[in-house]
Amino acid sequence: MDRMRIGIAAATTAILALASVGGQAAPAKRATDWTRTIATTPAGSYVMGNPRAKVKLVEYLSLTCSHCAAFAAEGMPVLKRDYIARGLVSLEVRNAVRDGFDLAGVLLSRCAGPAGYFPASERILTTQAVWLPKAQAYLNANAAPPADQGAAALIAMARAAGFDRAVPGVPPARVPACLTDRRQTAVVTAMVDEAFGKRQIPGTPTFLMNGALLPDTSNWATLQPKLAAALR
Repeated sequence: MDRMRIGIAAATTAILALASVGGQAAPAKRATDWTRTIATTPAGSYVMGNPRAKVKLVEYLSLTCSHCAAFAAEGMPVLKRDYIARGLVSLEVRNAVRDGFDLAGVLLSRCAGPAGYFPASERILTTQAVWLPKAQAYLNANAAPPADQGAAALIAMARAAGFDRAVPGVPPARVPACLTDRRQTAVVTAMVDEAFGKRQIPGTPTFLMNGALLPDTSNWATLQPKLAAALR
């Protein structure tokens, strides 16, 4: 009888324990997708990924750079999926603006806010083959250098390239305000000075890994082995 009572008590305890968690095992904790984590540096650039990532990657890019567009199409999907999302690598983008269309695209991308910056910037880069001929046609029809034409020309260039209707998170009505935002223009100007003046980057894209310049690295094929080696 005592042994039967012990067995019943043990069974009752087990049933109560199961009831306390709804009769089911606790759900597994979902892994963090670090591509959803965006931070802003003191200099105003945006960083995607785990702030404690082992590898901190910096990319200097230009929206009118064909090599940057190729990297956005070929490298960014893999970089985000296999490295940033898993918390292994963080990516900071510093805009090395080279011309008026580049500046217009950067200001509109930044106007989408920290969360919208990367999708907007990547959209401009990956559709470069579509809008760049329109940009060239505008330049052919307007002899004066865009930098000498002021805010009105910047707005006209954005419209000529189709940026006013193609940047995610920025409705057409906001375009003029985005392109004449003095605070954001000052941030971008300082970023350009740092890239070409202080850092003296050799071109775009240029990559830094944990603060050190990566020589002869301008595409995914040359960057990926260096990332893999740094993570060993």
